[in-house]
This record gives sequence, C-alpha cells and structure tokens, in this order.
Amino acid sequence: MRSIVARSFQKEAVQSMADGGIDPVLARIYASRGILCPDGLEYATQRLIPFDELKNASLMATILADAILERKRILIVADYDSDGATACAVGMLALAEMGADVDYLVPNRFEYGYGLTPEIVRLAKTKHPDFIVTVDNGIASVEGVLEAKRLGIPVLVTDHHLPGEALPEALAIVNPNQPGCAFPSKNLAGVGVMFYLMLALRSELRKRGHFPDRAPNLATLLDLVALGTVADVVRLDDNNRILVYQGLKRIREGKARPGIHALFSVSKRDPGKASAFDLGFMLGPRLNAAGRLEDMALGIACLVSCEADRALEIARKLDGLNRERKSIESQMQDEAHHLLESVKEDPGYSISLFDPAWHQGVIGILASRIREKYHRPAFAFARAMDGEIKGSGRSISGLHLRDALDLVSKRHPGLILKFGGHAQAAGLSLLEADFEQFASAFEETARGLLSESDLERILETDGSLAANEMTLELARKIDAQVWGQGFPEPSFEGRFTVENQRIVGENHLKLKLGIEGRIFDAMLFFHAGPLPAKIHAIYSLAVNEYNGSASLQLTIRHWEGMGS
Repeated sequence: MRSIVARSFQKEAVQSMADGGIDPVLARIYASRGILCPDGLEYATQRLIPFDELKNASLMATILADAILERKRILIVADYDSDGATACAVGMLALAEMGADVDYLVPNRFEYGYGLTPEIVRLAKTKHPDFIVTVDNGIASVEGVLEAKRLGIPVLVTDHHLPGEALPEALAIVNPNQPGCAFPSKNLAGVGVMFYLMLALRSELRKRGHFPDRAPNLATLLDLVALGTVADVVRLDDNNRILVYQGLKRIREGKARPGIHALFSVSKRDPGKASAFDLGFMLGPRLNAAGRLEDMALGIACLVSCEADRALEIARKLDGLNRERKSIESQMQDEAHHLLESVKEDPGYSISLFDPAWHQGVIGILASRIREKYHRPAFAFARAMDGEIKGSGRSISGLHLRDALDLVSKRHPGLILKFGGHAQAAGLSLLEADFEQFASAFEETARGLLSESDLERILETDGSLAANEMTLELARKIDAQVWGQGFPEPSFEGRFTVENQRIVGENHLKLKLGIEGRIFDAMLFFHAGPLPAKIHAIYSLAVNEYNGSASLQLTIRHWEGMGS
C-alpha cells in the first residue's frame, strides 16, 4: 500500500524566509524540514558547534598531545566501511601533520568481525603501539578494551554508535551518544567525531606552543568528512549540513584530496559540480567495495595518498571491486526475492533471510533492497565461521532496530551472540542452527512494536507546483543546496498528460509531459514499458546539460495511471 502526502510546514517560517529574500517555493521546502529563519541556511564553519561541548574531547586531546610530545606510538583501529575509512584517513593525516608517530590497522571483516575484538587487540600488539585509538567503533568493545588493558595498551574510543548497557573501560571515550554527553547534535558520523577530536587536539597543541609557524589547516580534510558523513547515511542536521556543505565546496573549487578526485574520475562524475548524491551513490559504494569484498586498507590508501597517479591507480581497483560487488548483489537479490515468493505471499511484519552461499560483504546492501521493496524491517544473513552466521539489518520508521534486537536478546537469552547498531541499521551474530528461532522471535517483536499503518509506504512530497514555478532557475537553486538523510531532496506531485514517449538507452523513457498548457521534458529511468495517456506523478526538478547548454528536465520518481 502507498499513500502520497504533502509535508507540513509553519506558515510563519515561510513568511520569515520569504521576507529574507528566499524564493517562496524554497521557503516552503525549507520550512517543512525544520528551518525557521534564513540563519538556518548559513553554512559558515563558525556556526559549527564548538568542540568543547563534545564530552571528553578536550580530555582526549590532552592525552594525545602528551603522546605526540613524548613520541609515543599511536595506532588507529578503523571500521571497514566508508565512515571508518574516512575517519581513519582524517586521523592519519591530521595526527601526522601535528607531529604524531601514527599508523593504522583495519580488521578484515571476514576474519575478525566488527569492532575492537580481543583478536584485533592481539594483532595490534604486534605493531607495538603505546595507544590504540578506535574510529567509528569501540563503544561496544568491552572485551576488546579489557584485553588491551591486560596487554598494557591504553585505549581511546571515538565512536558514534549507540552504547550498550556497559561502557568499555577505555582511558577516554568521545561519542555524542554516550551517557552524559550534552553535544547538541547526536548525528555526527564517526568521521565527524574524529574531525572534532582533531580540532580539540590542534587547540591543545596550539596552547602549548607546538606550532612555531602556523597550525595545520584542518579545513583541508572536510572533503573526507563530507564523504564519510553522507556515505554513512547519518541525519543531515544543521551541524552535519555545514560539514557536508564545506566539504562539497572544497571539491567544487578543485581543492579535493587526490584520492577524492580519483574516485570522482573513475565514477565519471564532474567534481566541479559535486553533490551529496555523488558522495552517497557514486564515491561511497566504490570505497565500501574494498571493505565488502577484500580489505578496507585499499580504500584508506586511496584516501591518504598524496600522489594523483597512485590515487588513480587505487581508485581503478576500487571501481573494479564495485563492479564485482554489483554482480554479487544482483544475484543475491534474485535469490532473495525467489526465496520470499516460494515461502509466503504475505511477508508479515518483518523479513529475515539466510542463504549459506551469500557473501558476508553484501548482506547489508541486500537487506536495504529488501526493506525498500517490501517496506518491512529486513535482515539478511550469511555464513561465517565456527557454526555462526552474521546478519545485517535495515529498518523502517517506527521500529528502532538496535532497541528491537535488545528486546529480542532479553526475551531469549543466549539467542543473539552479539549485536549493535543504530535506529535504522544494525548487525548481529547467531548460531546457524538458531536462525529460524531468531526469525520467529524478531517477527514477534516487530509485531509488538509496529502497527499496520507503519507498514504502509508513505511517499512524502513538497506539494504541487504551478507550471510557471517549474523553472530552470529553481532547479539550479535546489541543486546548490545540501540534501540527504533527514533533509530530503525536494519532490513535487502533479497530474500530467503524456504527449510523447520513447525508449532511450536500454530501459529508460524520455517523455514530454503536459500541464497547464505547457510541455516539459522528463525522464523515467529504468522503465521501458509505455505509460498511459494521463499520469499522476511524483517528480523532482533537474538541470539537464547537453552540448554546452542547460535546460529544465523533470525526473519522475513515482507514477500512477489516471482514468481518461
């Protein structure tokens, strides 16, 4: 079931922004996303929340400053996704520039699993670190931190995931979601947390007179911060939008790091027109492919490279891995849908699937695709080692996935071996023999937490546009903004006559649509079947550039046929 609803907004906020010179349509769009005055659209770095509001940032900066001045060895232990890779790169580059003896270790997900496990700590020990710094992980690594303490290695945890009932006994923890942290934005990605820590460290070293000439310009790392923030699909609240805006600005101005520029090159995207879409759907997947299929060390090497040729060489390898990932994912999707169809017509309130042949590195993407198609919380499991299976889940609005797993764990002690995550994404481990019991237990929990209305897919729009409001100028203004999770790109609805349609490429429709006596060019991607004479469509405005000229084009996101 689908229903189309227009986003609500405060008329006073619309008026305030219109009075401030903002286009009335944009004023309505911004107001529906919680922007109440023009100041909310200012993206200067001076508007970032100060680092000293992040609990323990100054404490950890003091510890790291001492370590740098005493020439202690610092080892970063990173997560294996885009957020972890960019956070590691930010740490490596900033710490090295501030004089640290720093190295990194990124666990192979298939051998060691997620987080600072005891096994990873023992592997880290071979590098003889004086300190371990976790990035984008560690908040749930109670046993791993204990192992590090046993081996005499102090641990500094930087993370953004939700903590469990017990915190690790680390020397210091920086995480906006830890108890007692009053940092106003709880949506920092792991790379955002690391960037904030580096701001605090620079400030501490500056106080100590560590920089005889000038302190490092950490703004040069904002392209990495933007990539990790968008790719990790964290909510783009005010603070995160500033980080992403400033990162995109650097990329558009030709100031991106060689690795970022190389990823744009292999993605065949123009960095001069960089958008959050490019980061999330073009660069992010290529970077993630290293962690999914091989080793994220390859992705980190690309990001920290200072040589354009070397970065491009690595980016081409990442692009090849991404093509391989797509092929594996496509096969797994077909198998998943066939499995669903053969088991039951009604998917219930949740979907949990397992296939011994599935690839561990792609189950998260598979869970996302299943969630999108069926609008249900979904888990996909792949075989691990020692009789275990690993699952990756994605949720819908109305069900906090990590909290749901916590509830299952308490109702069925011993069923889940370990779990962690966010409201919308989580991972867990089970014994393979317990898969059916978990699927049943999670379904029972989902039924208790969700209502039937939660299972109805709601398509939100920004209402309708008059034909004279559908302009290239408005499309350009929309293009210039930062859109993403929690701050969705604008879409509109309208009733059109289909004046002309033809297939382009293999399976796309190029359309001419009529409304209020005017004709607009439009595209419907990945659909080759003919449309009826009249449609009710949800669309976005796009700038179509061809042979040096630009024109308005509508991109159809959803359509339904209408009677004559």
